[in-house]
Amino acid sequence: MSSKDRPSVSLPQGVILGIQVDEEYPQPLDLFLGIPYAIPPVGANRFKPPEKVRESMGTFDASEYGDAAPGKALLFGCLDLNQSENCLTANIFRPTSFSGNLPVAIYLHGGAFNRGAAAMHDTASMVAWSEAPFIAVSFGYRIGALGFLPSTVSKEESILNLGLRDQILLFEWVYENISQFGGDPSSVTLIGLSAGAHSIGHHVLNHNQRKHPLFHRVIMESGSPTSRAIRPYNANIHEEQFQDFLNEVGCPDHLSSTEIFPFLRSLPSFTIINAQTTVFDKYNPSLRWPFQPVIDGDIIPCKPLEAWNSGSWYRVPIMTGFNTNEANVYMDKTMSDPSEFRSFWQTLLPDLSESELDIIEDLYPDPQSDPESKYKVTGEGLGTQFRRIEAAYGHYAYVAPVRQTAHIASSSGSLVYLYHWALTRTILGASHADNMYYETYNKNVRGISDSQNELSGTLHAYLTSFITTGDPNTLRRRHPERPHWLPFSPENQSIMVFGEGNEELIGEKAASPAKMVKDDWARKETEFWWSKSDISQLV
Repeated sequence: MSSKDRPSVSLPQGVILGIQVDEEYPQPLDLFLGIPYAIPPVGANRFKPPEKVRESMGTFDASEYGDAAPGKALLFGCLDLNQSENCLTANIFRPTSFSGNLPVAIYLHGGAFNRGAAAMHDTASMVAWSEAPFIAVSFGYRIGALGFLPSTVSKEESILNLGLRDQILLFEWVYENISQFGGDPSSVTLIGLSAGAHSIGHHVLNHNQRKHPLFHRVIMESGSPTSRAIRPYNANIHEEQFQDFLNEVGCPDHLSSTEIFPFLRSLPSFTIINAQTTVFDKYNPSLRWPFQPVIDGDIIPCKPLEAWNSGSWYRVPIMTGFNTNEANVYMDKTMSDPSEFRSFWQTLLPDLSESELDIIEDLYPDPQSDPESKYKVTGEGLGTQFRRIEAAYGHYAYVAPVRQTAHIASSSGSLVYLYHWALTRTILGASHADNMYYETYNKNVRGISDSQNELSGTLHAYLTSFITTGDPNTLRRRHPERPHWLPFSPENQSIMVFGEGNEELIGEKAASPAKMVKDDWARKETEFWWSKSDISQLV
């Protein structure tokens, strides 16, 4: 296709030349890939807040994804992507036949703030198969040490939570430019999984301070602003990890605090990347991950639970939910000694009392000593404590915080749609991020069987209906028989369960794709973690 035949959009930063794809979708799409939305954060701009991209009269070839942010290897998607610090780029997906003023979805990738890329998500498929047209945006933001390196020194340099700052600049770029692509800046949905959902939660809690709304609905998948630990920037563990990072890059001890970041900016990229990998790996077994968002007095002004309870957050419609086996991708699958279960929690949450640790042991009975324990292991190579620890951590880090979001937001006037993803995809169960493949109506899942096609199409219909209308029930031409999704409230506590009882992928029977039930699953366990949510925020 010659340049004159390619889709093009004129922006203040230049003319953007995209590509058209139509081979595998029910309608052709225009793709604009790898568009810079900020000045590259390289060289002297490393470890600095992002800056708006400058105006230009040039032409930009937007035919390929930009480089992913330097980080750990992907757990999901298994893409072979180039990585570099020049990672602040956006990707636009729109129907070729569009009338303009379309709803917009912005996808925030996950990855524990230490891995991940926009290309993990099959955003093009999600747009192409939607009953109602919309435009989608995915993008890269800084992760690892380059995006989240908390410490007292970082605070002095005003460079905390750089990855979240990248996200906000992207939202502003979309607000200013998406109308040129045919999108409506007054109808924007944020959608994110895991760290992407955590990020969205922080923006919801802090959004009232913006001069104009940058988004209007949110989809938070397996994540919440209260998930895991959000500590002050100078928490002991952050200072310890910062020092570990400085040691790994060879930062001289004699440097003053004002000389540390100029030194870090002078280093080659591979030194930074190798150091962040080493530090992450040191803390990974205990899941006390380094390079995380922190309370900075600005984007995250206080503990997230305090922000929720203050009532000053941005009230938008929320779709949120969790998967049955959120933690099985993170936990030690060989754990077999019962003492390891208790010691894991003593390390992760040292402020738990002995009596609280006893309660955790009772909530998750040891399958080696309790014949009635539901955490007995099935599966070759799995340790006897694996099911127990993955359930407990999943409830603590994902299920309880998601329910917290649903209860608090719905009690304060927000429309909330809550879901539980329960499809058994492997012998490990319904794993973290499994729903990502289904929500896009990806060809690799819809082609497995009629049952998987129906499940994927049903989830896709709900999400795209929410994106385009604000109501998951509105679009009914495809999958018209799907259940009506009732909003969650503290009174009715309704939840949509996807794929429950469907074990087709491990050689068993299929089941109906979705049903509305009362949200009672693992209630006792998650109520305990909810009652302890403040413990993980301690220094």
